[in-house]
Amino acid sequence: MTTAQWTPTYGDPFEPVPYRPARVPAEEALATAADLRRRMDTRRTVRMFSTDPVPEQVVVDAIAVAATAPSGAHQQPWTFVLIEDAETKQRIREAAEEEERVSYEGRLGEEWLSALRPLGTDAVKTHLTDAPYLIVVFQQRYFLDEDGTKHKHYYVDESVGIAVGMLLTALHLSGLAALTHTPSPMRFLGELLERPQNEKAFAVIPVGYPADDCVVPNLVRKSIDQVLIRR
Repeated sequence: MTTAQWTPTYGDPFEPVPYRPARVPAEEALATAADLRRRMDTRRTVRMFSTDPVPEQVVVDAIAVAATAPSGAHQQPWTFVLIEDAETKQRIREAAEEEERVSYEGRLGEEWLSALRPLGTDAVKTHLTDAPYLIVVFQQRYFLDEDGTKHKHYYVDESVGIAVGMLLTALHLSGLAALTHTPSPMRFLGELLERPQNEKAFAVIPVGYPADDCVVPNLVRKSIDQVLIRR
């Protein structure tokens, strides 16, 4: 699969091209939607990962899916850093656990700690070293022209959030488990991974198979009637 090389289009003229996707028959669409709903309802956030290897291409393809997400002014303000190196994962875990200990010892505040209690989380983050891969997602706050001119990106949080949602969906539908981990603050990730100044860490996503003894919190999702309003 080959595509044209993307370059910044800031200030370029509008150039429309035809878009004529095949229309899916209603019966097929209903069956596909029902199947996707069923499969995605089995998705769970996992904190107990097997160390069994995962085919890298499966993860790369999931990232490619995420990169098709819509974005403000089509500026695609994301970078995905894929990490398999054990030493790098260990350094991330150590730095994350240091921040998490401070948070759990009071920085989070009692209201946030109370909200977390049903999830059984704590400052120990074994998933950061057990999972075969970590995907560290960075958001690009701006881009630089070749001459150093800075251009702001728009709707960065929304754009990167949508991309992460599509990444989690692609990973799950490919048979993998994942977790969105957001140690706070996350500045250490940019420093450790030597990312440029225009990038800010958004999330760390461990990826792999659930451990054989994996457990998850006994949670209930809101029903469709609780989240959908028709007008």
